[in-house]
Order: sequence, then structure tokens, then C-alpha cells
Amino acid sequence: MDRRKFIKGTVAGAVGIASATNTGLFAAEPISRHSGHKFKYSLAAYSYRQLLGGDLKSLSLHEFIDDCASMGLEGTELTSYYFPEEVTPEYLNSLKQHAFKLGVDVSGTAVGNDFGYAEDDPKRKEQIDHVKTWVKHAQILNAPVIRIFAGHQKPGVDEAKTHNLMVSAIEECCDFAGKHGVYLALENHGGPTSTAEGLMKFVNDVQSPWFGVNLDTGNFSSDDVYAEMEQVAPYAVNVQVKVAVRGPDKVKKPSDFDRLRKILQNSGYRGYVVLEYEEGGEPREESRRWMSELREVMGG
Repeated sequence: MDRRKFIKGTVAGAVGIASATNTGLFAAEPISRHSGHKFKYSLAAYSYRQLLGGDLKSLSLHEFIDDCASMGLEGTELTSYYFPEEVTPEYLNSLKQHAFKLGVDVSGTAVGNDFGYAEDDPKRKEQIDHVKTWVKHAQILNAPVIRIFAGHQKPGVDEAKTHNLMVSAIEECCDFAGKHGVYLALENHGGPTSTAEGLMKFVNDVQSPWFGVNLDTGNFSSDDVYAEMEQVAPYAVNVQVKVAVRGPDKVKKPSDFDRLRKILQNSGYRGYVVLEYEEGGEPREESRRWMSELREVMGG
């Protein structure tokens, strides 16, 4: 029995199941890694969002994989938003085959979800089912991780209740994901996860060996965003790098890749460093340029 399951069972037996998700009863342990840091590189399809979706769509995911291969990347992150409305096993296998022939891993995928709905709201089941569907898609793709969101607090629902709703939904999805060999990685993405403190509440409360953090380096906005990154990095199973960061004033500043490198090295992170380009310019050119700079600074 892993530590988290043991603690959850002990707490539940002593003070009731409801107390098992009360933040502060225990602290989660960082992900155990024994061989020092190792970085592999991937590009998020979201970087090509204007080209893969909407009125300006001009590329397919297969062509996006081609670009990842031409950059010499080890991985490609296939964001769910750019898949066909009806995703078939045949289509998923075609992407897996295409990536494999080019020597590229499908490093992960990403979904948009909201686990803030009440238990009796049909939208809650829809959101949970959506994530589970993508777990099955990820298994076919051999994608080891899915980026997920916590969601948003709903009117009339207090913060504590919202947190418990989100934790229980994440745990249900993690239980399902683990049976398919897929991690779920919670992103610092506004709302209750907008700060390192808020994200760590989920890290401490979600009880699953298939749960981790998706560290998005551009989504904190405190006086010291790098201190927040440092706090959550030991729990990261995926890292998405933005080329800009913001403070409380929301003014964008260039990301300090060297400082990020040190944070990830010190945490012993081993895994994919995924460029998620969100700034202006031609996406293909800018993604290639920034990926080259990121790799030069971050190393291996």
C-alpha cells in the first residue's frame, strides 16, 4: 500500500471520510527520483493554435508532428482541442504511427475541463466522462500524461465545498487513469490553482499515485513567480514553458530560462520540458526560434 492510500485510510477511519480532504492534515511527498535531472523536449500543439483550428486552420496534427521532428525534438504534445469532433481509434493510431516513424514520442495531451460542478449537476458527469474518454485516447497514443484543470467555483458554493468537489472528481479520474497507465497532471491555471499555495492544497489532498502537477511557467502572477515555481516543481510530472512571465501588474516580462533550469535541476525533475508558445509572430517560425533558445539554455 502506498503512503498516500495508507494515510487516507487512517485519517478516514479516525475522523471520517469528509476530513480526508481537509488541507493541512498531512503534506505530500515530492515525486521520488534517484538519478538527478534529465530534460527531454516537446512542443505543445497549442503553440500552433491559429494554424490547427479556427478560421485560419491550415495544418493537420500530422503536419505538426512533422515540425516537431524537424526541430529534432524527442516529443510532441497533441492538445485535445485540435482533434476531430469524432475521434476514432483509427485516427489515434495514425498519429501514433506517424510519430513513431519519425522517432518522436507523443509526450502527452491536454484537455479543458471543469470539476467545480455540484454532485447532482449533469455537467459534472459530463466533465468527468470527458476526461475519462481522453484517458482512453491517451492510452492508444502511448501518451503518458494528460494536463487537466481544477475548474471554477460556482455561485452559491463556498470555497471549501468547491475544493472537495474538485478533489473527489480528480481522484475518480485518477483511479480510472491509473488502470490505463496514464498520469493526470493538474495545471496552475487560474481560480483555486492560480497560486502555488492553492495548487499545493490539491497536491496534499488528492490521493492517487497517478496524480501530479503540470507546471505552467507563465501562469503564476505573484511578486516572485520563480519562488512559486520552486515550491511546486518537486511534484511536477510535466512542465510547460512560456516565453514570458507576469507579476501582479500583469505586465509581461521575458522568462528567465536559466533560472528555470536551476529550479528544475534542483528539484531533480526528469521528464519533458514542453514549449507552449503564446506570443505574437508567425507560430512556426517563433516556436522554432524559441525552442532553439530554450534547449540551448536548459541543456539535457
